Amino acid sequence: MKILIAEDDLLMLKTLEYRLKKDGHEVIVSRDGMEALEKIEEASPDLIITDIMMPYSSGLEIAGAVRQKSSTPIIILSGMGQENVVLEAFKLGVDDYITKPFSPNELIVRVRRFMFANAVR
Repeated sequence: MKILIAEDDLLMLKTLEYRLKKDGHEVIVSRDGMEALEKIEEASPDLIITDIMMPYSSGLEIAGAVRQKSSTPIIILSGMGQENVVLEAFKLGVDDYITKPFSPNELIVRVRRFMFANAVR
């Protein structure tokens, strides 16, 4: 599966990239929201994983823009676990929300769920 990760924390980005590649996925990385939107348009990923708090465009803005054009699954990663933020993300159409800190193994299980769903379609 082709996965785009938008994350401005370099250590988190590299960790996720390594773990997803190890699981056999093609990974595209972005360190800010504007770049993420450009890469989404260019690469048409099968899944988008994005942090909320990023330079130039937030993960919520990315989710809103993507939902206007496609149904590509979106997983939000965020240190913000407040109910209003989580609910806003789901109202925008995200498919999953993971609060930091989290286990990379948990993320892999959630990614595989979307991979299976895509295979069934």
